[in-house]
Amino acid sequence: MKVIFLGTGTSQGIPVIGCRCEVCTSVDYRDKRLRASIYVEYEGVKMVVDTGPDFRQQMLRERIDQLDAVLFTHAHKDHVAGMDDIRSYNFLQKKDMPIYATDFVIGRLEKEFEYIFSADDYPGIPKVTVNPIENRPFSVNGKEIIPIEVMHYKLPVLGFRFGDFTYITDANHISEEEKEKIKGSKVIVLNALQKKSHISHFNLEEALELMEELKPEKGYLTHLGHFMGTHKDVSEELPENVEIAWDGLQMSIDNS
Repeated sequence: MKVIFLGTGTSQGIPVIGCRCEVCTSVDYRDKRLRASIYVEYEGVKMVVDTGPDFRQQMLRERIDQLDAVLFTHAHKDHVAGMDDIRSYNFLQKKDMPIYATDFVIGRLEKEFEYIFSADDYPGIPKVTVNPIENRPFSVNGKEIIPIEVMHYKLPVLGFRFGDFTYITDANHISEEEKEKIKGSKVIVLNALQKKSHISHFNLEEALELMEELKPEKGYLTHLGHFMGTHKDVSEELPENVEIAWDGLQMSIDNS
């Protein structure tokens, strides 16, 4: 399995417009963060989780010219705003793009991108095949994916487990039942917005406590805001098996 962190920032990205803090003015490339998303190549099946506002830029940067499916965690703007740009893959692959999301998220997408789902077949608009999913395992081109329902304050959000890799963004609570689905993952990615407590995201302390509980071989933190601190400084505070992810970071995971 191959995983690429397409973006590791929170909704405003880093640098934040108009901010002159230490993080936003850092010259370290690891402190430049687009909105959170990942690319997963799972035994030949190529998927993206979320299409945020930076989707086009991320696909161009990583030279991803084939995509088999898009999975959505939830419908907040920083996770769906780039959906229009899947039309490039329609042109390249000459077929509709399969998208996977809950009925609630599909309903939000239908409102946000009414023209995509309209019966008016206007030329050049994105073409999608809608695959509703629930909180139960589903398959993409024969590869099983396990959804994990987490809470983003009061909003249910889906994380996903691909074999021995689990990705969770935008969460501040995971039930004991859902944690059981994560346990045994070799690699776990969790959101960690900042050091101070937050109403809808894990902070650094909470994310590290959860990593300790779930005990992955390797943990990565994503969806960071500029209040977290610089990549260099925060990295010095982390346990040996946990790192801060950065845009463009790639990893290979052995699912055997």
